[in-house]
Parts: sequence; C-alpha cells; structure tokens
Amino acid sequence: MSETTADIQTGMDLADTRRRLKAIFMGSVGNLVEWYDFYAYTAFALYFAPHFFPSHDPVVQQLNAATLFAAGFIVRPIGGWLFGHIADRYGRRLSLTISVLMMCFGSLIIALTPTYATIGFAAPALLALARIIEGLSLGGEYGASATYLTEIADPNHRGFYSSFQYVTLIGGQLTAIVVLLLLQNVFLTHEQLVAWGWRIPFVIGALLAITAMFMRRHMHETESFVEASKTKKRESSLRGLLKYPREVAIVVGLTAGGTAAFYTFTTYMQTFVKQTVGLSDITTTYVIAGSLIFASILQPIYGAISDRIGRKPLLIFFGIAGSLLTVPILTALSQTKSPWMAFLLISGAWIFVAGYTSINAVVKAELFPTAIRATGIAVPYAVTVSIFGGTAPAIALFFKQQGHEQWFFYYLAGVIFLSLLVYATMRDTKHESAMHRHE
Repeated sequence: MSETTADIQTGMDLADTRRRLKAIFMGSVGNLVEWYDFYAYTAFALYFAPHFFPSHDPVVQQLNAATLFAAGFIVRPIGGWLFGHIADRYGRRLSLTISVLMMCFGSLIIALTPTYATIGFAAPALLALARIIEGLSLGGEYGASATYLTEIADPNHRGFYSSFQYVTLIGGQLTAIVVLLLLQNVFLTHEQLVAWGWRIPFVIGALLAITAMFMRRHMHETESFVEASKTKKRESSLRGLLKYPREVAIVVGLTAGGTAAFYTFTTYMQTFVKQTVGLSDITTTYVIAGSLIFASILQPIYGAISDRIGRKPLLIFFGIAGSLLTVPILTALSQTKSPWMAFLLISGAWIFVAGYTSINAVVKAELFPTAIRATGIAVPYAVTVSIFGGTAPAIALFFKQQGHEQWFFYYLAGVIFLSLLVYATMRDTKHESAMHRHE
C-alpha cells in the first residue's frame, strides 16, 4: 500500500511539474515576442532612421531614433500602473494577454507608416505613437510576467525559473538580430533592405504577437492570485503601494545600475560597435548575436546559483565588478578593431551584468505580498528604467556627438556604484521573502 501511495505522490509531483513548466513556457514565449517587437526597432534603426529623420549626419539620425526609443520608456510607468492594477485586481493572465495585443498594434503602425518624404512630419509623429503604445505594453509586461513566473515556480527553484524572464527578454533581441541576419544575408540586398525590407520584421512581430495572445488566453492563473482574490477587502493598487515605501525605494535603487548596464550592453551595443568600433553591418550583427547567446546561457546558471547561496551575493558581485570594470571594458572596446576582441569584451561585461539580470525579477517579487505584487514590481521599476535604462543610448550618443564619448563610461560606472550601496544594505529576499503574504 505504501508503494502505491508513493507512486501516486510521484505521479502528482510529475503532473504538477509539467503544469508549472507549461505555464512558464507559455508565459516566457509571450515575453519573448513582446521584447522582439520592441527590440526590432533598435536592430533595424540603422536602415529606417533616414526615412523618418532626414539628415546628412548619421549620428544625428541615430540620436533622433534613440530619442524616440527613450520616449517609449517615458510612458512605461503609466503602463506599469495600468497593467499592474489589472494583474493585481483581475489576474496575471488577463494583464499579460492585453499587453501582448497592444504590442501587436504598435508593430503594425511601424510596419505601415509612410516615410518622411511621403507625409512629412506626420511620419516621425506616427513612429512616436507606435513607440508610446509599445512602451505602455512593456510597462505592464515586465511586472506581470515577473509576478507570474515567480508565483508559478517551485518555491525551491524560484531564482532558476524566474531567470527565464531575461532569457526570453534577451531572446527577443536575439530573435530580432537573427531576422536581421537572414534579411541581410539570404533574402534581400542592402538596397532592398534600406528601401523597404526594414518593414518586414515589424510585420513578423505583429503576427507573432497575435499567436502569443491566443497562447496566453489558455494559461493557468497562479494559485497565489486565486488565494489572494478571495480577500473581500480590496483597495486601489497605488494606495496599496504607498504602504510599502521601503520596498519601492529598494526596487528603484537595485534597478538603476542594472537597467543602465543592460541597455548599454544590449540596445546601445549595436550602434556602438558599428559607429565607434567601425565594424561592418553584418559583422556587427554577428558580434552582438554571439554576445547575446552567451548572455542567455548565463541567466539560468546564475538563477540556480541564487537558489543555493541567496540573491544578495550575486547583486553585490554585479555592483562591485560593474563599478570597477565598466570603464576599462568600454574603453578597450572603443579602441579595438577586432570583431573577436569586441565579442570577448562584451561577453566579459555580461559575466557581471548577469548577476543583476538573472535574479532581479525574483528579488522584486519577493519584496511584495500577492495583492500588490505586480504593481509593486512594475511601477517603481518602470519609473527607474525610464530614467536610467531607456535614456542610456541617447545619453551615450549625446556625449559622442559632443566629442566626449568616454564620459558615458564613467556615468554608467557611477550609476552601478549607487546601486551597489543598495545591494550592500538590503536584506536577502531569498531568506526573508513576502511570497506567502496575501494582504
């Protein structure tokens, strides 16, 4: 009889594991699609910027494109509040489904917008509208997906499972780069890509978003939300958030340096390697793709390590290494002309940047109780990313235009150091987690 009971328990455990893995896969695939749509803008900016921002100076064109990239981040706090409220009040699944649908609309607008030569200033205006829609979508995607992946995970492996948020986030950018490589090398000539081929990835993104939306409609809701939703007393998400000022401040502090580093070594690297290092379009794409593959591999490894030793040691590792090594790495990168050296330097940066990216979602989720978790993650994170993350490419290009590109290297190291002060003084959320609190 005992063996039968053990077999039944084993079968239940396997079924539960399969259910969790299926939910994590569906949530992660949707996250990948959203970030693909968002990053396709950066991957193809070198091709479409002249059509929307006429200028004889390519740096000015890229600066204008980067400014609109930053504009998409300005509205992310609004998206964070809106979709965080939906996730905390009506469910994580509904919030994630609506957000990916909005991303579909944003991609379609970019794909179909006429150029500046055709409709004048209306062209960059429509491009800005598309970025605002995508920014609203991503503002809610991060908090809802971080909450969902953390809540659906096995409590003993939260760091590992939640790390797949950044695997798919990086995977979204990597997918955009793969599409770029295929269009550059297989399907289109350079002239075709410049003329009209840059629209193709946005059409692909819209179609993928529709697919992800239908997948998300069938996701399981998390047990934590179902349990918390039984509570009769419900208050507005922002009012509830005001009860946790310390946790909000921690999210802001731990995010600032990490998000600035992340967008520097992902989004800005495409432009940096092309314009500063001086590599060709195709070689630049290979270098960035290789470094992103390496970064993706690191995420679950670091996540699993955090399940063993805690979250805080990894954050402190990122803070110390980032403060000390950012300037030397970026300086060496700006001086090299070798694609292999560029790849090694960017990958070297990822060894410490992954100390933040792999676990930041689970750390934020472990700070807040269930009833306010999605809003607690999304709003302060989105505000911080708008200030330090989305502006990183524009700040870097501004310094470059002024002839002081290296100033950005010190700026980034300084922001990481400020976050290090937070890492050193915060509690380790693995050992002091709010995951089981529903108030």
